[in-house]
Amino acid sequence: MTLRAVLVDYGGVLVRTWDDSPRRAWAQRLGLEVGELARIVFESETARLAAIGKLDEAEHWRWVAQRLGLSPEEAAAFTFDFFAGDQADPELAALIRDLRPRYKTGLLSNCWPSLRSTLQHQRLDGLFDALILSCEVGAAKPDPRIYQEALRQLGVAPHEAIFIDDFPANIEGARTLGLHTIPFRDTPSLKQALQALMTHDG
Repeated sequence: MTLRAVLVDYGGVLVRTWDDSPRRAWAQRLGLEVGELARIVFESETARLAAIGKLDEAEHWRWVAQRLGLSPEEAAAFTFDFFAGDQADPELAALIRDLRPRYKTGLLSNCWPSLRSTLQHQRLDGLFDALILSCEVGAAKPDPRIYQEALRQLGVAPHEAIFIDDFPANIEGARTLGLHTIPFRDTPSLKQALQALMTHDG
């Protein structure tokens, strides 16, 4: 076994919601559960279409505002507050940075187009040799095409890559193609799992 690349998910892995109080405040204000609010933002049909480049991201947020009955001013505040508690995991970012140059690194995310500018703002884009974004590929995990595009961009074979994600379906999609996979739970256990794979790799 020769490992040459590590692919990491964005939301729920590299960046996580450390403080959900802004979302809870909006949920209470709107008479919704926090989980229902998240489903409206992330799991609606407009969200799905924006994530594969079939709908402008602004159109998705207009739909969210309409669905929640928000004025334009309220919608802008809601969008800001919804992500206000999200932060990158500095320990994981350092781990990814330390993998290079021995390993190629890639970000593999189901996302909307604004993620590129968000990564620049968070100073995370420099961690990766390749950014494989569903909205640009036109396919979202666990569609095999997005994994294949990631392998192509990094120039590695499936058995040479490790994929890290917090969704079981995405892990299974990668495993089916022959990638090594690590389901993400927390950064300490991820470190242990990576060390085990890389030690075995020699």
